[in-house]
Amino acid sequence: MAPTHVLRCCQRGLAWIPVIFIALVVCWSYYAYVVELCIFTITSIGEQSKFVYLIFFHLSFIMFVWSYWKTIFTKPANPSKEFCLPKAEKERYEKEERPESQQEILWRAATSLPLYTRTGAGAIRYCDRCQVIKPDRCHHCSACDMCVLKMDHHCPWVNNCVGFSNYKFFILFLAYSLLYCLFIAATVLQYFIKFWTNELPDTHAKFHVLFLFFVAAMFCISILSLFSYHLWLVGKNRSTIEAFRAPVFRTGSDKNGFSLGFRKNIAQVFGDQKKYWLLPVFTSQGDGLTFPTRLVNVDAEQATVTLHPDAQGLLNDIMRPFPEPLS
Repeated sequence: MAPTHVLRCCQRGLAWIPVIFIALVVCWSYYAYVVELCIFTITSIGEQSKFVYLIFFHLSFIMFVWSYWKTIFTKPANPSKEFCLPKAEKERYEKEERPESQQEILWRAATSLPLYTRTGAGAIRYCDRCQVIKPDRCHHCSACDMCVLKMDHHCPWVNNCVGFSNYKFFILFLAYSLLYCLFIAATVLQYFIKFWTNELPDTHAKFHVLFLFFVAAMFCISILSLFSYHLWLVGKNRSTIEAFRAPVFRTGSDKNGFSLGFRKNIAQVFGDQKKYWLLPVFTSQGDGLTFPTRLVNVDAEQATVTLHPDAQGLLNDIMRPFPEPLS
């Protein structure tokens, strides 16, 4: 037990290395921009222009750090107690050796739960590790060792699981980090060129300015691709997991099963009040346990609309998620 505990503590400590790395880069970028660039390098423009630079820099810096902090330290949401098996049913489940009998116990326990997705084989989604029936869009994170509501992925750069409780913060973190890097790259570019062509004298600020532009440009490219991908996911109302493996409903797998249309998909993540969309405060719709579905498959990429082959059956499935227990 002791070596396992020590190993787990070491793993948790090492998991913070990417976050510490990002924090150090951000702190250095602040020093390089404010001190080395604005104070020691920028002399050809007036104090008023320098003041404008600093105002916009600090606005982007504050929003970036705020959203990053919220993404890191917002605890992932977990299934509620109603998704846990009652004590008697749990004991029966653990004693049963046949999968068919175990599934019968799960079907009986799930009749009162708002569940519409299943495993690829049509069985109840149950986590043996957490001993809980998984709500729709919930998955077990091996890194966090817990089931996470509407899990998207585990991000090592925030040392946290991105899911229902912090997905909006993660999107804003990408947006403001991209804005932060773009602003730095755009305002540093002219001084980068002057240092590179030796129009400015060699000073201790030269290294900071040159390296600042390279770092900002590099992060811009990497963040832009990731941010664009997650915007596409938000518009489709899919998680990263669902993008690679479509959720399975009564009628089979359906990659558009949770898509409600572009505007409603956006509201699912950012909420109804647009004034809060750009702020890293929680405004996502729902409780993370249940999600609205639709009876129509609409794929904008194919520009077609097709009804489910068993629309009436799916409607009955929504009204009564599961059939009677197996006899």
